[in-house]
Amino acid sequence: MDKYREYRKIFSLSILIFAFFYLIQITNILFYPTEIKIAKGENKNIDVVFPFYLSALHNEDTIVQSTYNYNSNKGFKRSYKIDGLDAGEVKFQLKLLGLIPVKRLDVNVVDRPKLVPGGNALGVRLNTKGVLVVAVTDVLGPDGKRYNPAKDAGIKAGDIILEINNIKVVDAEHVVKLLNQLKEDKIKILIERNKIQFEIEVTPVKSIQDNCYRLGIWVRDKTAGIGTLTFYDNNSKIFGALGHGITDVDTGNLLNVEHGKIMNAKIVNIEQGKRGSPGEIRGIFYETESVLGEITKNSPYGIFGSVTDEFIKSNKGKAIPIGFKEEVKEGKAYILTTVDDKVEKFEIEILKAQPQQYPDQKSMTVKVTDKKLLEKTGGIVQGMSGSPIIQDGKLIGAITHVFVNDPTKGYGIYIEWMLEQINTNYNIDEKIAENMN
Repeated sequence: MDKYREYRKIFSLSILIFAFFYLIQITNILFYPTEIKIAKGENKNIDVVFPFYLSALHNEDTIVQSTYNYNSNKGFKRSYKIDGLDAGEVKFQLKLLGLIPVKRLDVNVVDRPKLVPGGNALGVRLNTKGVLVVAVTDVLGPDGKRYNPAKDAGIKAGDIILEINNIKVVDAEHVVKLLNQLKEDKIKILIERNKIQFEIEVTPVKSIQDNCYRLGIWVRDKTAGIGTLTFYDNNSKIFGALGHGITDVDTGNLLNVEHGKIMNAKIVNIEQGKRGSPGEIRGIFYETESVLGEITKNSPYGIFGSVTDEFIKSNKGKAIPIGFKEEVKEGKAYILTTVDDKVEKFEIEILKAQPQQYPDQKSMTVKVTDKKLLEKTGGIVQGMSGSPIIQDGKLIGAITHVFVNDPTKGYGIYIEWMLEQINTNYNIDEKIAENMN
């Protein structure tokens, strides 16, 4: 009897272990990405476990060819090979016992873009659309009393002033000039807040300090800094850099671009990164010299625009294929960046690649392993944002952030998220789409 109970315990335990292991496999399948990209002319294997089966919803033999690999049927695991024949989209269905639909997979066959990886140190100068309100303050009137016309009208830090009395605002000096030219009791101001535009009325106050009409605001109309070029396309001349947007230092808001330039930067000093204190690359650039291109978009995932013909000719970069986010894996990779006035290659390790379905600046966790770079910078420092990440000969992303408590580590963004910004609200979508295929 005791022997029978012992066998029953062992059997029950085996069933529990098997069920737990199988549950993990099923969970992995259910959390499999809903969208899979396959480059035209290439293939991808999709593994499923019994009792699940994979099949196309419609016959799309002109786009993909799906075959079941009988040799891979080991135990409960089944492998399906999908060949990308031509550009297009095919919907697959994961079914329980081949009958009950469980999950849909969208397989997109696309042309794999080729881009020239950067690594060049850039001077970035950005002029905002209108002026950005960075602070609201009091105005001392002729009677010695304090007034706050901007606050009374509902103007807040982070607002963008686009027009005053239907006149487009150019810069901070233009605001002062308009206020003192109009000299009206009430003026109309077109404001943009959280991408929504609305009009308000404000009564300026004449300041006793300089005898000029004021609203009681501090504004900013431009910014400048150092960053790194991620990529450019030889045909369309489109470039992407930084891997994150340029925000205002006071408000933290993403700056709305009117126009901007990227210029060749010369590295003058590097402050090493230390635990608790991020380092920094310091450089100089002159707006009248070495203009490399124009900035036309500032997004949360990088700055974008077009480079000059002169830059393309002088750089002579070689285009390489991009890597899709599903292809990024943990292990060795390298970045291109500038620390000694020339683009160099430095080894890193990808510690974790996130299975993301939506854009994020923190797609992967990386660690600098290159001894030369560690000696020079201590790891990832400010100014290296945008440094292209290359793995297995493919451009897979860019450096975006550093860990404050460990400068040897940081985050990277998938290159797909940057390219997606080019085709979103961009004024030359069709040209890019034609040239990047």
